[in-house]
Amino acid sequence: MALTGRTALLAALGSLLVGIVAPNWAGLLMVNASLSVAILCDYALAAPVRTLRFTRSGDTSIRLGEGAQVQLTVTNPSRRRLRADLRDAWPPSSWPAGTDQEASRHRIAVPAGEQRRITTLLRPTRRGDRRAERVTVRSYGPLGLAARQGNHLVPWTVRVLPPFASRRHLPSRLARLRELDGRTSVLTRGEGTEFDTLREYVPGDDTRSIDWRATARQSAVAVRTWRPERDRHILIVLDTGRTSAGRVGDVPRLDAAMDAALLLTALATRAGDRVDLLAYDRRTRAQVQGRAAGEALSAMVNALAPLESELVETDARGLSATALKHAPRRSLIVLLTGLDAAPIEEGLLPVLPQLTRRHTLLVAAVADPHVEKMAESRGTVEDVYDAAAGTQAQIQRGRTSEQLQRHGVTVVDALPDDLAPAVADAYLALKAAGRL
Repeated sequence: MALTGRTALLAALGSLLVGIVAPNWAGLLMVNASLSVAILCDYALAAPVRTLRFTRSGDTSIRLGEGAQVQLTVTNPSRRRLRADLRDAWPPSSWPAGTDQEASRHRIAVPAGEQRRITTLLRPTRRGDRRAERVTVRSYGPLGLAARQGNHLVPWTVRVLPPFASRRHLPSRLARLRELDGRTSVLTRGEGTEFDTLREYVPGDDTRSIDWRATARQSAVAVRTWRPERDRHILIVLDTGRTSAGRVGDVPRLDAAMDAALLLTALATRAGDRVDLLAYDRRTRAQVQGRAAGEALSAMVNALAPLESELVETDARGLSATALKHAPRRSLIVLLTGLDAAPIEEGLLPVLPQLTRRHTLLVAAVADPHVEKMAESRGTVEDVYDAAAGTQAQIQRGRTSEQLQRHGVTVVDALPDDLAPAVADAYLALKAAGRL
């Protein structure tokens, strides 16, 4: 049983009445007895809560930043009218801070034997699965003095997908891809290593591209044209260890790496390449393998949605062995990790020969814009110390990048908003150079 504010108000008025009119035990007993009888009658006339039936419908997946509508249908099978306050409980991150009280609470009235539908609007602030906790119903009597209260488990899950903010860069990269592939009016000669067609020689063509056998069979000189390789294998490896948990700006490094992975997947599948995903720290956290070009991006989005960083040191040897297992033939391995000196020198560098012996390796890392601001700060003594610390951090990252490049690794070190297009540009450059 739950008592309302109206009951407290009547109790206070009764106390005043006893104190003024009948300040004795008889007056007190009369007021309390009358109020108690009214409360019990009101409670008895309230619609039962346990017999209520609930069903859900609505959105099951949205992108981060979008809103979801989840409908809850309440069926009242009793013979009494339901007057109730209802709380549809979801995790706190299902709404912006401070708005959950208003968004999760509803007031409903359901006549006997009928049903009503209410809508809960969600606006999640984090990726992952948001699961409905429970529905709490407080059913009031006709006098509004007492209420029946109970809980019902009504399961529902809304998956919050990565926002894929970098998709705005996709059209420009696709235009560059078409240029490389020779499908636009601008033909880039000499790029790629996969034979395309024969055409007539024009002044300025590379004489090494002349096909002498084809020339002997016709009256004009024929040259070979090339295009970037297709049907190449790309393995995107996400480092989900402790370094990926660090926040850069408003988001964790892992989220910026995910955005780069999605843009690269969208671009590479359009180029006719096969893309797989591996998320690893000390064990495999997520993987997407063997998907067709039209399914790869959606499968990757769903695999990345619930992925979170683990506060453990990444096992570089295990990561290398697992990546080689997922890439049995020559592939482009894109490793999205950090450029901190200690993890690279102690973990990645010793296993680099295993990765670069058969594969092309691209290492991409998220740079911290705050470090760049520190390096540029001047004016006070504190600013000078900040500038020295920022410059030292930048020099250290530069040395780490040079160490990787000496082993034949392509390194991309960019700010969060620039990482995805920079990785896409590096992929196009490798494709144009015939290194895939």
